[in-house]
Amino acid sequence: MEMAIEPKNKNVEKEQKQREIVYKTKGLNLWYGETHALKNIDLNIHENEVTAIIGPSGCGKSTYIKTLNRMVEMTPIVRTSGEIEYRGRNIFDKSYRVEELRTEVGMVFQKPNPFPKSIYDNIAYGPRIHGIRNKKVLDEIVEKSLKGAAIWDEVKDRLNQNAYGLSGGQQQRLCIARCLAIEPDVILMDEPTSALDPISTLKVEELVQELKKDFSIIIVTHNMQQAARISDKTAFFLNGEVVEFAETDKIFSNPSDKRTEDYITGRFG
Repeated sequence: MEMAIEPKNKNVEKEQKQREIVYKTKGLNLWYGETHALKNIDLNIHENEVTAIIGPSGCGKSTYIKTLNRMVEMTPIVRTSGEIEYRGRNIFDKSYRVEELRTEVGMVFQKPNPFPKSIYDNIAYGPRIHGIRNKKVLDEIVEKSLKGAAIWDEVKDRLNQNAYGLSGGQQQRLCIARCLAIEPDVILMDEPTSALDPISTLKVEELVQELKKDFSIIIVTHNMQQAARISDKTAFFLNGEVVEFAETDKIFSNPSDKRTEDYITGRFG
């Protein structure tokens, strides 16, 4: 019996070892003016995993993921030190164009934010910016992206209708489809279900599980049950620091730090 089990375990270990690091954060500090918002963050994100970031409000969760695609720089008083490497390249390097980074790293926000355009034009927007004009190619991208976001069957007969006519949950899946249309490598999600009802939330969670086969997903969530359900690894942020980062099962069943245990058992937060 042992002989049969042994190779399987080795294969699992081997697969985990071979899974590449997508993002390597080393000694990252970030200030908003005088406020020290992120403190000495060291964090490695692996490909084809869902990494959840949990912690109380104001602990630096959203700031961290907005740093990963440099969206945080839209705030004028921000400064950073340390390094974030994406696929081995420092994203703060002057030669790294932010547009290039954001093509590889898509983002889905807390509130659905479809463009005031048709469903079709919402999805085709990114590919058109990248120079795709061929109608047949765009049609294929639109269908593939909407199928990838598990919403094709609900909208295929109304592609020319305004996206604002969709429900909140449908709008959020449309925004995920819009993100998929530019074929990113990583998808950042900033509390993507916080404005949704339970049924829509479940659909997005199921979708995240499906998408990790092809993408690396980093999700900020205030919902600890959600983190436990859908993520492979979890980082617990507190006051701008990473208190603990480990396999999700370990974080929720056997955390190493008492502060993590206090947070997930509801003693604060």
